[in-house]
Amino acid sequence: MHEVSAAERSALLDRAARRPTLGERRKSALRVEIAHAAIRLFTAQGVTGTTGEEIAQAVGISARTLWRHFPTKESCVRPLLIAGLDVVAEALRAWPADTSLRDYLDDVRAWSDDFAPQEAVWELISLTRTDPGLHAVWLQVHDDALPVFAELFARRAGSSPDSLRVKVHAAMFNGALRAAVEDCLTAPAGIRTETGLNTSLRTALRAAAEGLPY
Repeated sequence: MHEVSAAERSALLDRAARRPTLGERRKSALRVEIAHAAIRLFTAQGVTGTTGEEIAQAVGISARTLWRHFPTKESCVRPLLIAGLDVVAEALRAWPADTSLRDYLDDVRAWSDDFAPQEAVWELISLTRTDPGLHAVWLQVHDDALPVFAELFARRAGSSPDSLRVKVHAAMFNGALRAAVEDCLTAPAGIRTETGLNTSLRTALRAAAEGLPY
């Protein structure tokens, strides 16, 4: 399992403060392209029936290049799972100092457009419920988000991200996000809408905020 180091945590928190270099943008674009290719193959022929070499071939790169970016074929989908959590982290960075978390979350419309997954990502999240490897990646992505949310809540509270209270609050918030997305999976794909996701987000985040003293 991938663990977030202190350096990675700092990079995640400060990424918005600087403009990415051309090399970083190209690397990010390639990782997203790999992720989309992986989803297409996983959906068409199953995770077990797909090899890393096939994913690489679909993108037009060598298997060696693929493995430089991702340690396993299942981890190839990480960029698309992380994207939504990045949007939430950005929203928390913009959280007004004079506004409570509950009031701010009620205006979830301000960031939910970017948070709403594409249909391909919905298919991916659906696969995480049945494939153990993808399920582990889904859980790890949320686990990796915990220190990021803890740092943001700690800054708000003037506390330490290592404070048990802050870590619990981050876990509650993170768990609410995951529960909201998974709740939307119960709706048929044909009627799974942004409005439905907004409703689930509001309900889950408001429930979490009831126990958060911010």
